Amino acid sequence: MNPTAPNHPAAGQVTFLGAGPGDPGLLTLRAVEALSHADVLIADPQVLDVVRTHARANVDTPLQAAADEASIPADVPTLRDTTNLVMGAARSGKRVVRAVSGDPGLDANVAEEMLACASEGIGFEVVPGIAAAVGVPAYAGVPLRDAQGTDVRFVDARTADDRCWTEVGASDATAVVSTTLDSVAAAAGELVAAGRKPDTPLTVTIAGTTTKQRTWTATLGTIAQTLKAAKVLPSADGGQPVIAVVGERSAAAQRDQLSWFESKPLFGWKVLVPRTKEQAASLSDQLVSYGAVPHEVPTIAVEPPRTPQQMERAVKGLVTGRYEWIAFTSVNAVKAVREKFEEYGLDARAFAGIKVAAVGEQTAKALIAFGVKPDLVPSGEQSAAGLLEDWPPYDPVFDPIDRVFLPRADIATETLVAGLIELGWEVDDVTAYRTVRASPPPATTREAIKGGGFDAVLFTSSSTVRNLVGIAGKPHNVTVIACIGPATAKTAEEHGLRVDVMSPEPSVHKLAEALADFGTARRTAAVEAGDPVTRPSERRPGSRRRARS
Repeated sequence: MNPTAPNHPAAGQVTFLGAGPGDPGLLTLRAVEALSHADVLIADPQVLDVVRTHARANVDTPLQAAADEASIPADVPTLRDTTNLVMGAARSGKRVVRAVSGDPGLDANVAEEMLACASEGIGFEVVPGIAAAVGVPAYAGVPLRDAQGTDVRFVDARTADDRCWTEVGASDATAVVSTTLDSVAAAAGELVAAGRKPDTPLTVTIAGTTTKQRTWTATLGTIAQTLKAAKVLPSADGGQPVIAVVGERSAAAQRDQLSWFESKPLFGWKVLVPRTKEQAASLSDQLVSYGAVPHEVPTIAVEPPRTPQQMERAVKGLVTGRYEWIAFTSVNAVKAVREKFEEYGLDARAFAGIKVAAVGEQTAKALIAFGVKPDLVPSGEQSAAGLLEDWPPYDPVFDPIDRVFLPRADIATETLVAGLIELGWEVDDVTAYRTVRASPPPATTREAIKGGGFDAVLFTSSSTVRNLVGIAGKPHNVTVIACIGPATAKTAEEHGLRVDVMSPEPSVHKLAEALADFGTARRTAAVEAGDPVTRPSERRPGSRRRARS
């Protein structure tokens, strides 16, 4: 008989899932699939945020609810508590996901929970995860084996006995020790006492695979002094878990060349992106690839026009052949027209026979997602001026209709309208949406902005400068200010900010790339000077800097 096959049709299914060591990107495809079908999610507190993102909005999280009701810290629960939650949910026919840090095969408590399921005939499966003892050294740039095939021994310092320390200490194997920050020196002492040389290389990594990761390189004999000199210990955070890699052949000496994660250009930088989540999605992904932690703060809110009749007439005219061209200057304009189309039961086919222009790569992408390929995108500057440079003059021989539909914001400038009229076109300049200043962000965000809690802020327009200062205050003097172009930079300087980074092109992705180049140069300068690599927010607060003269 298969011990994992359910004994009764009412029983549910349990998935024991490894959530990895911390980086959400290390979840497997199978893990994401299982989470998307879960009725109940029972996750260790340290991985709840990692896995909940992939679960359904209404998934039941009884472990978190129990911790909240008890008004106690959500520490790792007792075996009995989680077993009861898992079994209770499974007995009621629910699909249960039990998520743990690292890999479930290395968690003794999970093994007991699996046995409990087997004893009642409740079906279960195991989705392996990346163990911290393997994933953390990889992110720290510390290979565990060399070309000669070094043996690797994994040691949990919390449960290791004298025999374990003696065996590992007497060998030349690479030892991967799971311990806590304040117990690293004691573990090193155990290995030295068991026969390892005090000058054996050692790396210690805390918060591995996350943007808070830090790694120290020392020897078994000097690790205590290294952590003390780095002002890491003594500390109230000494109980944090760490992974220590010990061994002459563990490539610790080559870590300067192999540290791919912590050497990312914006590693650990908290970057303020004053855009809506929809606008900032691809930009935030790009910042994450540079090692940054993006924080999105909308500075404007988009609302329908106060008088929608003008927009309604224009859309009907679009369908009846009133226009030769339609020009979109923003993603919001595309969204406004698309929503009006859907209201009337129309789709992209209504654009047949109409030429479409778009300013900016994101606007063009929004149109393509709608099913419309733009006929004209500026070849140079992505702006109204850039569009006018490529826009053809009206020719009564080749253009049967002389009218352009221009759906825009209520605060749009007249540059494009005036330029099109000069080229001989008639323009229906229609307010498709209104932009209003967004509500202030939470108090903690405002305090971080004004107090130097952010390492950088990306300003993508003059309005984002004005609105951010208006709703949240002026960024602190230590914060790196990055602007998308000269006009935005001028507005920032008018508000008393010094611009550190300027995008070479008016593109949000080029702006992020320029900030990454700035971070790389800053890191290189620190390394060459022999100084520790720090983030801008780690500088001592000083007087607010002044704008360039």
